[in-house]
Amino acid sequence: MPIARIGVIGAGQMGAGIAHVAALSGRDVVLADVSADLAGKGLAVVRKNLARQVEKGKITPEAADAALGRIVPSGDVAALAEADLVVEAIVENEGVKRELFARLDGILPPGAILASNTSSISITRLGAATKRPENVIGMHFMNPVPVMQLVEVIRGIATSDETTAAVVAAAKEMGKVPVECRDFPGFVSNRVLMPMINEAVFAVHEGVATPDAVDTIMKLGMNHPMGPLTLADFIGLDTCLAILRVLHQGLGDDKYRPCPLLVQMVDAGWMGKKAGRGFYRYSGPGGEKVPA
Repeated sequence: MPIARIGVIGAGQMGAGIAHVAALSGRDVVLADVSADLAGKGLAVVRKNLARQVEKGKITPEAADAALGRIVPSGDVAALAEADLVVEAIVENEGVKRELFARLDGILPPGAILASNTSSISITRLGAATKRPENVIGMHFMNPVPVMQLVEVIRGIATSDETTAAVVAAAKEMGKVPVECRDFPGFVSNRVLMPMINEAVFAVHEGVATPDAVDTIMKLGMNHPMGPLTLADFIGLDTCLAILRVLHQGLGDDKYRPCPLLVQMVDAGWMGKKAGRGFYRYSGPGGEKVPA
């Protein structure tokens, strides 16, 4: 099915990025959140990131203006009623996502696709909350969305070939590289990444090394562009913890048991860069790292 109109729910960092690349691909986009104010803030992020691309010569000013003109912010999910594809990018909580999917199922036209940007939650269970499980799929973008090429495409047990083909085609037209995988906890990306991050946290928890030492060893020794603890701060420690809990519960293996230090830091509100403090300190929420 052709996808001309895309809805994005959740105007945070990920949702704004998805709206950004969808609009650049020529789609009309509704960027929705729980309030018009939050949706407007998401649009402001898109505007800023488009301007950055223009400054770097990645796109023309005309392309940026056209993309911005295709995005309509909204504080009402009913504004998505004519969307061909809706991508959900809200909090990583299965109950909240299922509730949203059930609501969207009653709003969207027949045949419209419901995609989740979840990084770990079962697409099959999200699909079961609707009457259109064949049209429910995972569409896991990487952060930052305008920069990262990968889109992990996850088929639930009931996802149809037609839905998968339409989403793969849409991802390619957004300039992404879609890679398919099956619906298992953490899929591929986080099933591999999160145990590495968790082990890095254990290394700090057990006094093996400081966060900076762990990150430096992984950058210089393994050629990683970013150390695992810096990356954890960037992702959000609460998100890392939520994914590890999905892996631990879903796969039943204690190798996915979250490190107690990670749990304690999240309990303290030290969520990483977005909170101004995680394994490192930042100049403020979302600010630059403060030198030690």
